[in-house]
Amino acid sequence: MDADAGAPPVPAPPVPHGRTGRNLPVAIGVGAALGGVALLTLLTVRATFLLYMGAALAVALHELDHALRAREIRAPVIPVAAGGVAMLACAYWAGSRATLAAFMLTVLAVLAWRLVTAGARGTAGYVRDVTAGVFTAAYLPLLGSSVAAMLAPADGGRRVLVFIILTICSDIGGYFAGITLGRHKMAPLISPKKTWEGLAGSAAACLLAGGLTLPLLLHGHVWQGLITGAAVVVAATFGDLAESLIKRDLDIKDMGTILPGHGGILDRIDSLLIAAPVVWLLLAAFLR
Repeated sequence: MDADAGAPPVPAPPVPHGRTGRNLPVAIGVGAALGGVALLTLLTVRATFLLYMGAALAVALHELDHALRAREIRAPVIPVAAGGVAMLACAYWAGSRATLAAFMLTVLAVLAWRLVTAGARGTAGYVRDVTAGVFTAAYLPLLGSSVAAMLAPADGGRRVLVFIILTICSDIGGYFAGITLGRHKMAPLISPKKTWEGLAGSAAACLLAGGLTLPLLLHGHVWQGLITGAAVVVAATFGDLAESLIKRDLDIKDMGTILPGHGGILDRIDSLLIAAPVVWLLLAAFLR
């Protein structure tokens, strides 16, 4: 008889997780795939990046709407989605004035949509739902339209590439510095895993990336890259903390589960959304 016949089965080795609880190999693979698609669209037909970004924002809108509905908040999603398409298109093809007009019309549409549907939903919660709709329109497509505006110039593909590189460096630098050196909590009530050491790692990675990418990809100066990198650290950190606070307010862990190792789309683009208008304005000032 086999000596191992009656032995209990040997458990499979655990999947490696970092101190943050993230499945690191899967997270790296998903992140590389997302970055690869972005790189492909930016370096070929730039307008296709708008489709990629629009799809990401559409999924993020669905995730945010689902999270709001769990708290009995029903934002008018249809006018927000339609207005979002208009904002992205205007930012790329028609300029900032048209984008602002599209946002204002979206706000009016949100007000009207909730008014028209009052017969089915009732009058209670009108202010709550409209406020959620305006917030959603500003948080997702309006902030996202700054990426479309960044993409519009002749060197727009490289501008957006610099923006993505800097924001990713902020995330990666903060993640690895946080899990290896992190001791002092930055905002324990909002994001218990964020540390000051992680912020230092984000700053180091962003300053290095900015100092390299502005001169190499956009023929800018090193000092411009350092300023842009520093601004991205602040904006990306704020964006991450703001989304964490939204999730705490809504009492959820992740906005979604579509990205293994990451959570939802909105969990991945929170830093990008806040950093986008900052980088757009700085590059518009630095590059002529």
